[in-house]
Amino acid sequence: MERLDGGSAVPAALRGGIVALGNFDGFHEGHQAVVGRAIARARAEGRPALVATFDPHPVRFFKPDLPPFRLTTLDQRERLFAAAGADAMLVFRFDAELASVTAEEFVTDRLLTRIGAAGVATGEDFTFGKGRGGNVSVLKALGARHGLSVDAVAPVMGDGEPVSSSVIRAALQAGDCDTATALLTRPFAIEGVVEHGDKRGRTLGYPTANLSLGKYLRPRFGIYAVRGRLPDGRVLDGAASLGIRPTFEPAKELLEPHFFDFDGDLYGQTIEVELISFLRAEQKFDGLDALKTQMNSDCSEARKRLA
Repeated sequence: MERLDGGSAVPAALRGGIVALGNFDGFHEGHQAVVGRAIARARAEGRPALVATFDPHPVRFFKPDLPPFRLTTLDQRERLFAAAGADAMLVFRFDAELASVTAEEFVTDRLLTRIGAAGVATGEDFTFGKGRGGNVSVLKALGARHGLSVDAVAPVMGDGEPVSSSVIRAALQAGDCDTATALLTRPFAIEGVVEHGDKRGRTLGYPTANLSLGKYLRPRFGIYAVRGRLPDGRVLDGAASLGIRPTFEPAKELLEPHFFDFDGDLYGQTIEVELISFLRAEQKFDGLDALKTQMNSDCSEARKRLA
């Protein structure tokens, strides 16, 4: 699996491919349908299969003051695309230059000249080009003019509405891990480098691996049953605090998983933590004894839900 710069010429071996075109943040069921269509066509025609994404998210470029909303990092997307069968991930850097490219220029310069695409697959609601001047109808017309085949994939429906990243974000912000997991087809996961903390968890008998929330969407703050995935492939069950730790000062947004029956040094390692089930909201305790009693209860409940 190669990661390519969408602004540069694609290597010869990957030209003539079918490109799945979208942002694919979350890579949920609807995104998987688009990428699956591109890969199926590529395999049937003996062509490379490429997945294009944008970084930063176009919304972040136009509205830089929005709260964090990402569901995946580029590294996570790359692994997901590879698992789906793609040969390469194309990353379009969304900046002022790309924002100024017209719909026709995007097709002729980016897709045809630089990437050498033979065809694209995208969702029916895809928009592109300066001022969002391009949609699927425009894309098909330009494709017909320039010899680029276009497949438009209908939305995947869930509970009477299209599966979307917005629905998944709303579920996570409500603490509804079950809905988010169903639509993503996997648990929502936060990946990061384990940081040194204040060691309070170790003092309480519950050492934690502290992760910054970075650019990820903030799910509902509280306590979760989680699974951690370590660089060596081990999968660990645990309970985690996600939020600002209201019992302690100063307030700081962190994901702090405690992994059951694990005694090791994770500092500096990149781990991924899956949110499996929301246990309770954040709470401020009068003292450490009360907090420790609640932590005992939280871990017991987390074990039951993960069993």
